[in-house]
Amino acid sequence: MPTSKPPTHNHPALLLDNQLCFALYSTSLAMTKVYRPLLAELGLTYPQYLVLLVLWETDDISVSALGERLYLDSGTLTPLLKRMELAGWLRRARAADDERRVQVTLTGAGQALHEQASKIPQCLMQATQCAVPELVALTQQLQSLRQRIKV
Repeated sequence: MPTSKPPTHNHPALLLDNQLCFALYSTSLAMTKVYRPLLAELGLTYPQYLVLLVLWETDDISVSALGERLYLDSGTLTPLLKRMELAGWLRRARAADDERRVQVTLTGAGQALHEQASKIPQCLMQATQCAVPELVALTQQLQSLRQRIKV
């Protein structure tokens, strides 16, 4: 039976469990696993859910503003929006005052998903076993970190 060799380098700054990036990455994977079945019930992927969250908050938004809000470039966002439009959840149209700008608006079907999605935050609280103040604090810390490392 093979045995693992002891590590040759034990520099604490290079241990996997001491890496902030790995803690964020592995937590993100775990969160996605929690969201996947909840969103599957609605027929949504996680990126589609994020788009809908923005539209439920601010309907009739430009594609560029939506991309800025979600930290997505147009090459990623455009195909996503096309699929969502085909599903009947949103509409894309050129702005009347500026043909270069494309506006995104919810359809009735997209608005109807809002009610169905309203149970998701409660399911998340149960899955994370965190109280609201703890989740709020974690969210604020991560938003602050994102702002500080924003490139």
